[in-house]
Amino acid sequence: MTAERFLQLGDVAEILNISASQTYALVRSGELPAIKIGGRGQWRVERSALEDYIARCYEQTRAFLRAEPQAADELVE
Repeated sequence: MTAERFLQLGDVAEILNISASQTYALVRSGELPAIKIGGRGQWRVERSALEDYIARCYEQTRAFLRAEPQAADELVE
């Protein structure tokens, strides 16, 4: 079976281990690209867009840790 191209916001929330409202906020802010489809306007996130978002988060985290090395110490406490 192939992976679905589009994910529901609930699926995205589960993958990122965040709440549905946090996922919706990411979409509404434009931070996580999504489309609204169908007569009822259901939100969908393309799997590749989610992977791009995750990659951007990793890069932002690396940049933050380079700029704030003491923040890495907080991770092990």
